[in-house]
Amino acid sequence: MDASAPPIALVISDVDGTLVTSDKRLTPATRAAVRRLGQAGIGFTVASSRPPMGLGSLVAALDLRLPLGAFNGSTLVAPDLTVLSETLIPAAVAREAVDRLARDGLDIWVFAHGAWNLRDPRAPYTDLERRTLGAEPNVVADLDPLLDHAAKIVGVGADVQHLAACETALAAALGEGADVHRSQAYYLDVTPAGAGKGGFVDALSRRLGIDRSRIATLGDAGNDVPMFARSGLSIAMGNAGPDVKAAAGAVTADNDSEGFSRAIEEFVLHRPSA
Repeated sequence: MDASAPPIALVISDVDGTLVTSDKRLTPATRAAVRRLGQAGIGFTVASSRPPMGLGSLVAALDLRLPLGAFNGSTLVAPDLTVLSETLIPAAVAREAVDRLARDGLDIWVFAHGAWNLRDPRAPYTDLERRTLGAEPNVVADLDPLLDHAAKIVGVGADVQHLAACETALAAALGEGADVHRSQAYYLDVTPAGAGKGGFVDALSRRLGIDRSRIATLGDAGNDVPMFARSGLSIAMGNAGPDVKAAAGAVTADNDSEGFSRAIEEFVLHRPSA
């Protein structure tokens, strides 16, 4: 580590693929690492593609006390999940995104009015999302009325290569109208432009009075790269792709091999990892 670097005052972590294991568990080592941050006087919070409802269990398990970033950071919520600020996708952009995702043959989820909305409750990955969020979807016949109030739209598909191609094409089509990133290999997220995880780092820096050079970020996916660019210390998980690792200042073990706790020990608390 650079001995001249300022000490870390705040850690912001992605959730799925980073803080939790592949089966969505918080390990004892992860819980202990968050406690050690608190004991060292270092703040901790999360920025996730999850909606606010999917963050409540983390607040309770980790005793989170700072604002959290839902929908890739475009919605700021208090630990009691009260919305502090919210940015929505422009309606015309949301409709274009849904039209293109439908033409690509993807299942479509729309997060609006605080609910997870979809047309087919038995489509692939709905059971996984139920377990992740601890909530049931709102089944609707028509998604269009929700698109005036969409906080996040997700294209869902099991064909990873097809979804990667859809990501490239949709990002080009929407341009500056929205941010387009896969949060998981099988989830293609459309969120408000410029209000992603990089913006969340900026918002917490201003709100807490902590210079960005004293903020550490951890993540595993393309939607985490913007917060890497806005923080003084960035750490990619071992399960991240090559481009994500290249964008980070350090790389730790994967999320199923205690990568989060090892990163906290080695790179944040400056102690050798176990």
